[in-house]
Amino acid sequence: MKHHSEGFLALVSDAKKRIHEIDIEEYKRLRETGQAGQLVDVREDHEWQAAHAAGAIHLSKGIIERDIETTFPDKDTKLVLYCGGGYRSALATDNLQKMGYRNIISLDGGWRAIKDSGLPLESASS
Repeated sequence: MKHHSEGFLALVSDAKKRIHEIDIEEYKRLRETGQAGQLVDVREDHEWQAAHAAGAIHLSKGIIERDIETTFPDKDTKLVLYCGGGYRSALATDNLQKMGYRNIISLDGGWRAIKDSGLPLESASS
């Protein structure tokens, strides 16, 4: 488990006060009922290339705010963001809400939860 700096954790904690966050079990329920929306991986390129959730699209934390309106022009599109553990996705979710997106969710536990959940995975080479 990574140890994050106090300042970073304070920033994430502040963002989490304003966002909608779900755990992997809730995400699986949404998937089973066809209500999950689009899964978005906000991890770095090398993390995405190693492996990611099947069907996810990649918009890393470094570019998501720049490219989101081109990729998803409808600000009511349901998007579930994930990163390694739920911190970067919380920050990205907060920023997208500030940009006017109304149906953005952060996946608590992120990639680690997805990997352990039994959901299908893929790599950039598959």
